[in-house]
Amino acid sequence: MASNTPNPIPSYAANRHERVLIIDFGSQVTQLIARRLREMGVYCEVHPYNRAEAVIAAGFNPRAVIFSGGPASVTTEKSPRAPQAAFDLGVPILAICYGQQTISVQLGGAVEGGHAAEFGRADVEIKTASPLFEGFWEVGKRYPVWMSHGDRVTQLPEGFNVIGTSENAPFAIAVDEKRRYYTTMFHPEVVHTPDGAKLLENFVKKIAGMKGDWTMAALRAEQVQKIRDQVGKGRVICGLSGGVDSSVAAVLIHEAIGDQLTCVFVDTGLMRANEADEVINLFRGHYNIPLVHVDAGQEFLGGLAGVTDPETKRKFIGKTFVEIFEREAKKVGGAGFLAQGTLYPDVIESVSFDGGPSVTIKSHHNVGGLPERMNMKLVEPLRELFKDEVRALGRELGLPPAFVGRHPFPGPGLAIRIPGEVSAERVAILQKADAIYLDEIRKAGLYDQIWQAFAVLLPVRSVGVMGDARTYESVLALRAVTSTDGMTADFFAFPMDFLGRTATRIINEVKGVSRVVYDITSKPPGTIEWE
Repeated sequence: MASNTPNPIPSYAANRHERVLIIDFGSQVTQLIARRLREMGVYCEVHPYNRAEAVIAAGFNPRAVIFSGGPASVTTEKSPRAPQAAFDLGVPILAICYGQQTISVQLGGAVEGGHAAEFGRADVEIKTASPLFEGFWEVGKRYPVWMSHGDRVTQLPEGFNVIGTSENAPFAIAVDEKRRYYTTMFHPEVVHTPDGAKLLENFVKKIAGMKGDWTMAALRAEQVQKIRDQVGKGRVICGLSGGVDSSVAAVLIHEAIGDQLTCVFVDTGLMRANEADEVINLFRGHYNIPLVHVDAGQEFLGGLAGVTDPETKRKFIGKTFVEIFEREAKKVGGAGFLAQGTLYPDVIESVSFDGGPSVTIKSHHNVGGLPERMNMKLVEPLRELFKDEVRALGRELGLPPAFVGRHPFPGPGLAIRIPGEVSAERVAILQKADAIYLDEIRKAGLYDQIWQAFAVLLPVRSVGVMGDARTYESVLALRAVTSTDGMTADFFAFPMDFLGRTATRIINEVKGVSRVVYDITSKPPGTIEWE
C-alpha cells in the first residue's frame, strides 16, 4: 500500500518548473500566498517550518523563499524559526509579518511586545524606492495595507534599511538589497492589501528573475506521463462523486491509461436535480469511460430515517459511501490503484505546521483515508492543485465549461441542506426548489459572480394562503455568497426584484413550500453551509 504521508517531497511538478518554497509558520492565510503565485504562473509549495530543511535537502531547489506569518510570538521560548538551510540557498527571501520578526531575530535584530498593535487596515508611507514595489508605489506617498500583529521589530539586523513605515510599525518594510532579503510587517497576500499581488509579482519576477512557466498545458502532459509511469499496465478504480474534482481526475487518468480505468459512481440520491444523469451521460456518452453506476438512494435514505444530528448524518453518509464503493470495487476486481480527487488545500490543512495536533476545522475524507484492508496504492493527480487550477485543468481537458464551473457542493449532498430528518419527499422538494433558484440566477447572468448558491429546506412550517385556502407548509431559505477562497464569505446582494421573482416561482411551482426567506449572514460569524 502506498504511503499517505501528506505533501511528499520533492513533488513531481517541482522537478520541472521554476519554483518558490513557502515556509509556513502557521498563518491562517498562508494558502493565499501560494494562490497568488500560482495565478502568476509561478509554481510553489507550502511546507511547515520544521520540514523545510528536509524539503531543501531532498532537492526542491527553489528560486526564491517566502516566510509566512504566524500566530506565535518570537519573544517566547521555543517559538518557530526558519531553518538555516533557507538562508544558505543564497536566493531572495520575502518575509511577511511573523516572517519579518523571525528573520530579524535570527540575523541579529530585536523584536518586542507591549507596543501598540495593528489589526486591520493601515497606511504605509514609502520612504525609499525599491524593486519590491517598482511601478506602483511612489516615494513620499501613503498606501493602504492589511496588518495583523501584536509584536513589532525594534532593531533591524545589520545591512537592513527601513524603506516604509506605518503609524504602529516603524519598520513596516525593511530590506537588505545586497542579500536580497525583503520583509514586510503587513500581509500582501490578502485582498485587503490592494497592491499586494503586484508586490508579490515584483518579488518573484523582478527580484528572483522568474518567468512564470506553470501552465495547465504543461501540467496536463506531465501528469499524464506520471500516471503512466506509476500505473504501468495496472488497473485503477476511481470513486466518482459527480463533483468537479473527481471528474477532472477521472478524465485526466483516462487520457493517460484509457480502459485501464473504471469509475464507480455511488449515486446517493442526495445530489442536485438531474445531476446523476448528467454525470452518467458525460462519462459514458461523451468520454466513453467505463462506469459502474450504483443507485444507492434507498440505502442512504433508509439509514438517514430518524437522524437529525448534522454530524451523525455526515458520518453515516461517509461510512456508507466507503462501504458501497468498497463492495463495488471488489466486484470489478483486479485493480491495484485507487484514484482520488485530493486537492492541495486538503493536503496543507491536514498537516500541522508545528508537527503537533492541528485544530480540526473539517475532516478531509480523501487525505489518508484509504482503508488498510483495500491494499491499493493511491493515484492523486490533482494533489498539487488549488480549486481554481482544477477548473482550469478541466477546461484544458475539454470538460464542458458549465460542468467545471459549477458551484461547490458538499460531500454529504442535500442531506446537510435539510436540517432535521431527511426523507425522499423532502429531498424531492429541495431538488425542485433549488433547480428553480439556480435557473433564475443563470437567467439573470449572475451565476459566475457567485461563489456558491443553494436552497435550504427548513424544519419549520408556516401558515400561508393560496387561492382562498389556508396552507401550512415548509419554509425555504435561499443562500448565496461571494468569496475568493471559501475561507471568508459575504452574502450576495441580489436586487429585490430578483428575490421576489424567485420566491414567487418557488411557491407557485413547488408543492410543500409556502414561504421563502433569504440568508444575509456572512462568514464569519456564520458558515457557508447551514449544517
